[in-house]
Amino acid sequence: MIDLHTHTLFSDGELIPAELTRRAAAAGYQAIAMTDHGDMSNLDLIIPRVLRVTEDLGRAWGLTVMAGIELTHVPPTQIAKAAGEARNLGAQVVIVHGETIVEPVAPGTNRAAIEAGVDILSHPGMLSEEDAALAAERGVCLELTTRKGHSLTNGHVARLALGSGATLVVNNDAHAPGDLLNPEQVRKIVLGAGLTENQADQVFANSVALVEKLLKR
Repeated sequence: MIDLHTHTLFSDGELIPAELTRRAAAAGYQAIAMTDHGDMSNLDLIIPRVLRVTEDLGRAWGLTVMAGIELTHVPPTQIAKAAGEARNLGAQVVIVHGETIVEPVAPGTNRAAIEAGVDILSHPGMLSEEDAALAAERGVCLELTTRKGHSLTNGHVARLALGSGATLVVNNDAHAPGDLLNPEQVRKIVLGAGLTENQADQVFANSVALVEKLLKR
């Protein structure tokens, strides 16, 4: 299991990085990314501090630990700038908090994230066909999520991704210990989005391939 969307006490998560990664390792995860909520006010606070511990924690607990950021409620016109700043600070994974139907995310956020070339567009809500096609073209992964509320549109996202050829990954968007679901639970959620067994296998394989790509960058 791989989870490239988690949160620590650096934003609204419940755990410090050491405990989050330890719990992930104990649950059998092979890789995890810490992607706290960020905007231009706190990127330089979060990313360097997480980077300080990723290598040591990964070595200690026996899994790949990556430092990232989830750009959250950033005005669409500022997403590209914020993504660039995050990468300059060393973020290995850049995610944008997509247009989930349970929060007032600004319209145009999905498109701006894709145009900025972020790694993952998280819980993109009622994603448009045009944006799904652009994600496929730009190589931006679309997220299926196990998180309550955000997962309500998983089926819609899966259908458009499959139709456009966009890459699907699955993440927990973990904020608390109980959010680190086991692989069997995650698979049921992926299948519940309307995917076949083979398509679910591909979603998990996509996460593995994404980690390999990010580590080489």
